[in-house]
Amino acid sequence: MQPTRKIKFFILKFNHYLERFIPVTTPFSIVIGFLLPFVFTALKPYVTLLFGFMTFSGALKLRADELGKSVRNPLPVLLFFFSAHVFMPVLAMLVSSLFFANNDVVSGFVLLFSGPTAVSGFIWVLILKGDMALCLTLILLDTLLAPFVVPCSIAVLMGAKTAMDMNGIALSLLFMVVVPTIIGVTVNETSKGKIPAVICPYFDPFAKICLMLVIATNAAIVAPALNLKEPLIWQVALLVILLTSAGFLIMKLITVIAKCRAPKDITMIISGGLRNNSAVMTIAVAFFPSATVLPTLTSIIVQQTIAAIMGKLFAQRQDREE
Repeated sequence: MQPTRKIKFFILKFNHYLERFIPVTTPFSIVIGFLLPFVFTALKPYVTLLFGFMTFSGALKLRADELGKSVRNPLPVLLFFFSAHVFMPVLAMLVSSLFFANNDVVSGFVLLFSGPTAVSGFIWVLILKGDMALCLTLILLDTLLAPFVVPCSIAVLMGAKTAMDMNGIALSLLFMVVVPTIIGVTVNETSKGKIPAVICPYFDPFAKICLMLVIATNAAIVAPALNLKEPLIWQVALLVILLTSAGFLIMKLITVIAKCRAPKDITMIISGGLRNNSAVMTIAVAFFPSATVLPTLTSIIVQQTIAAIMGKLFAQRQDREE
């Protein structure tokens, strides 16, 4: 085997293991961030750059014509946006308000469940044989609208209860997700997929390492303000698990009511349940008090595991039905 092929084979294998162990690598990133804060806090000025590279790497796989395929049948897209950006943020606000008197914690729940869908949903949809065109459309649209949707959701639901820099949040999302997405899609379109075919195998594992660095850095920044002996942290963790699971189940219910069949239903369930919590956490760390970070911090630990359980549950049920 030639040296270049050996390197490519090793990188592809490494990327495969990183994808396989997503439920482990994300909590591990938080742990090392907590244990080595003096190492990762030094990366704080580079978080936006690291996140931008990660988004750019994912956007290289997106094609503008995927939008056209889904626009012809917009119902799944509309149902996704209703569940992800209307129903779930309102539910998160109402339920968290019942359990927590701290407005910062409630804002953290609203922020988490207002965030854009996770790019990692693409991996799950691929594994579970969902509708890839619909998945890419939801990721692209949700990412591009994030600078408008996230600040507006918090402003409408929390209002004067939360002091925030809406322009700062929008600009941060713009540079972390929107600009890299536009550049990635443009490179893919203009080269007709040739450039991504060459560079994506090398970019993918480094993008996942960037994600781990971003999570570890954000965890290191909030670590001094956290006390694991406080009951509040464990109460937040329990509610995050319940609401995250509810996000998947509610989207499943919506697909049943709307009679969305396979493979679209799997895509909607995964996309509606997952959140780009690393982007949300970066926003929370930069613009909100430390208590606001708690829901997202917990979400990073549990979200991929919940996605694996839900995906397996609904995919197996779908196989039995077929």
